[in-house]
Amino acid sequence: MVRLIAALALCLAGAASAGPSRVVSINLCTDQLAMLVAGPGQLVSVSWLAADPALSLMAEEAGQIGVNHGGAEEIYLMRPDLVLAGPYAAHATVEMLTRLGVQVRTIPAANTIADIRRNITLMGDALGREARAEEILSAFDADLAALPEGRPLLATTYAANGLANGRDTLSAEAMRRAGLFLLADRIGHSGGKMALEELVMAGPELVVTGSRYATPSRAEAVLDHPALSALQAERLSVADRGWICGLPALTGTIRSLVR
Repeated sequence: MVRLIAALALCLAGAASAGPSRVVSINLCTDQLAMLVAGPGQLVSVSWLAADPALSLMAEEAGQIGVNHGGAEEIYLMRPDLVLAGPYAAHATVEMLTRLGVQVRTIPAANTIADIRRNITLMGDALGREARAEEILSAFDADLAALPEGRPLLATTYAANGLANGRDTLSAEAMRRAGLFLLADRIGHSGGKMALEELVMAGPELVVTGSRYATPSRAEAVLDHPALSALQAERLSVADRGWICGLPALTGTIRSLVR
């Protein structure tokens, strides 16, 4: 009898510690983090954005799982025992799912290396995959330690509509880790539109542009302006998917920025 009780206690403890078995993600960043951490068959759907190779580093994996479009009715009918959302997810969807009794876990945005480490741990906890999260953290830390030192060039991003990164962004963190000196730090730019005249007068030594649209657009015309071309600055293109989300793969983007 004592042995039977002990066995039942072990079974109950195992069930209590087991992670959710039907997980749905409705955010591009939680999609990819969940795909890294989840066990086989644990993740049943990710957002449609995760299957877009222009935005996602794991588009092929997302296509094999199946995608959703973030609608509350659509998600509810999947019978999830956990829904993963980001801070900018459709609030109406999250609110409705919560009212229907579906557990929703929101993972914060990542703007720093420390944020990425935190979110890996949070995802491991949410999925009951703490050991897997620790493995990913160890590999991430090793990749960070192996990054080469770069020259402190004055650098900025510059994208469609003249958008430049601010001081408190993931792209800024990546550029600093590459050894670059951020133009936003020098001039106090908080992010957003930067006039082409201001950029030219600041004289950056490196201008990082993102993915271009498939067809010509007025928004991107500023990137082809003669004044920008005349700058005595190196031009580097970094795919947007490389730092849209805070993932361990950010080390590859940092390495590409090292000059």
